[in-house]
Formats: sequence, C-alpha cells, structure tokens
Amino acid sequence: MSLALAPGPARPDENAEERRLAWRVSLKAGALVSRSPEDEVLFPERDSAASFWRLRLEPEARLGARVIAAGAYEHRLRVFSTPAAAAGFGVLPRDAPAPYRLRQLDWRIADSPGSSWRHEIDRASLAADLGRLKLTLGRQAVGWGRGVFFGAVDLFSPFSPIEADREWRRGVDAVRADVAITDRASVDLVGAFGERFDESVVAARLRGYAGKADVEVVGGRRGRDLFAGVTSSAAVGDAEVHGELALFRAPAILPGSGGRTALKAVAGASYRFDVADGLLVHAEYHYSGFGAKDPGGIAALLANRDFRARYLRGDTQILARHAAALLASYEVSPELALALQWLHGPADGSGLVAPSATVTLGDKLSLVGTGYLPYGPSPRGGTLTSEYGAAPRSALVQVRIHE
Repeated sequence: MSLALAPGPARPDENAEERRLAWRVSLKAGALVSRSPEDEVLFPERDSAASFWRLRLEPEARLGARVIAAGAYEHRLRVFSTPAAAAGFGVLPRDAPAPYRLRQLDWRIADSPGSSWRHEIDRASLAADLGRLKLTLGRQAVGWGRGVFFGAVDLFSPFSPIEADREWRRGVDAVRADVAITDRASVDLVGAFGERFDESVVAARLRGYAGKADVEVVGGRRGRDLFAGVTSSAAVGDAEVHGELALFRAPAILPGSGGRTALKAVAGASYRFDVADGLLVHAEYHYSGFGAKDPGGIAALLANRDFRARYLRGDTQILARHAAALLASYEVSPELALALQWLHGPADGSGLVAPSATVTLGDKLSLVGTGYLPYGPSPRGGTLTSEYGAAPRSALVQVRIHE
C-alpha cells in the first residue's frame, strides 16, 4: 500500500508526487518435522520438530526525484524440540550474526531452551541516482555473480541453496557506487564493513556487454584474503549459460587445504523445454577449494574455529569440494507451481532431493510444501561418512502473506 505525503496548506508543493511513502509487509509461518539417521552420538533424539515465524516491515520513502530511503525491520521467532531442530540442517535460515556489519542491530527479546525470539534492523539505506553515478549508503543487500545455486564471486552474505527462506539476503553495512562508463560498461565499487577492517570487504567489479553476452572482472580484499575473479553469461540459442571463476589468497594456511590459495568455480545453464506450458530447468556445478577433500575431513573442518568463521560469513556454501545441482520448475496453473531440486555430492555419492509445491491464493497469500529426502552413507559412531548422508528426512509447510 502507498500513502502520498500531502502538501501543506500555506504553500503548494510542486514535488508532492515525487515524495511518497510505501510499505511492504510480509509474514511467514512454517513448521518443520524431521527424522535423523540412526546415530546416537550425533542424534540422541532422532525425531525433532520446529516452528518459525517471520514478520518483516519494509518502508520505502522517495525523497524528491533522485533519492530513495529504504529500510527493513524484522521479528523472527522459533520454537524447537531439540538443538538439531533449531539448526534445521541448512533448511532454516542461520541464526548467526550477519557478516559485514558495524553493529548487528539484532536484539534478543526472549530466549529459552526451546525457543528464540529476536528482532533486527536488516536494511537502512539512502540511494541517490545522479545520472551516471548511482550511490547507495547504509545497510543494504549486495549480490554479485551469475550463479543460481552457488557463487564463486558472491562475497556479501550468500545463503545455502537448500535454505527454505531465500527471499531476503541479509543486509550489510556498505558504501556502493555504480558508475556508468559507457552505455554498455560500468564499474561497481563496494566497501562493506565489519567492526574491524579485517572483517570487511573492499571490492570492485568491471562489467561490460557485447551482444547477448556479458563479462565481469572482479577483485579486491575480503577479510584478510586477496581475491580476483571473472564471470560471464550468454544466450546460446534458446539456452542460457553462465560461469564464474575466482581465486582467493589467504594470509595463512587454510584449514584442510595445506595451502594458502583456494579456487572457486561455478558452471551452469538453463533451458525452457517445450512441455505443455514450459518446463524450466536450471543445472549447475560448483567447486570450492575451501571445502574438505573427502567426507572424513568435514568433522575436523567444522571443529576448526577459522573454518567455522569462514563458513558462517559465506566463504563456502558447501562442506566438501564438489557439488552438482538441478532445479526443474513447472507452472501447472496460475494457482499451482511444482518444483524439484536435487543436490548431489560427486565425491561421496550422497545428495538431497527436495520436491515442492506452491499454491497461490490471490495476490497476497501462498502455501508452500517441501520435502527433503537425503541419500548416501549414514554417519557411524559420530563420524560423518558423506556430506548429505547425515541430513535428516524432513517435511516443511509454510504460509506466506504479503501486503
């Protein structure tokens, strides 16, 4: 809904139409039930359940013709039966501090052994359109790269490909300047800051377009790492192809790698098959040099403090080195959409299949049901034998309301 700010009675305001306030309200409520593999060390209680709610308010004010102020304030409540249910094994959003924030602005309202209720300011920014320069200051969402599931150059708080609540990327405290050099080339400069410079990102991205293809060259510093990368996407006939490649140079030996460099790569494509009204398929392969060389090394990596910090800030979205992903989606009708997501770890043969259905009831209400069906060697005596074999079989039901 929107509300125009009326001019004062004493002096008509010619710019009244350029100053308006808009609100977007979103409410999500869901329930997740899970059954873990049989391993008393990792899962003393195999059956678990969790419920979660998110209320998000997103105001946006246009201040004249060139400046927009945007914000987002959010409440999130979780009720869970066990710590495993609270974690959600990647299905639920991480309840960890967001990276690249000068202050979290995330406060606890009430916590108990079986619940967590918090609220936060997730966006607070001013954006100015100054012709060839677009400048944004404050807490904002920043996303780089061409990947659908994974990212090699996505530096700013990326999320897991199986995360159920993927509409909102967490905001980072940043200064961003997008400068148009020509009509088909631009430079994107971003500084996203943590409490210390070693917890910040300073990066640049040069973008250019030629015909149906685009190329990006990126580089800079993330934390204490230096990095450089390149991305591209293009139309090949009726298909779309994309790729990303990035090299990171760390100041010290990386956990589990034996070296100071880590390579990340993404290669993918999408195509709409002529089946009834169209079957859209995305496929992607991902390599992450930050991950474990084999499943037996995952537990040691997770026990390493430096690796955990990297994983939580999004240096890697997978725990092993290799992953393949597929997403097929089909719209049966305007009210019903079906999708099937598949993640596979080629190194150990484990994976996860997630079928889902979305029922849309009008413009404001939708219902989503998703199943999570892992496969692969189960853990033994507290030791992981595959990346996805330790994931629980789960079912998620979610109600989404937008105003």
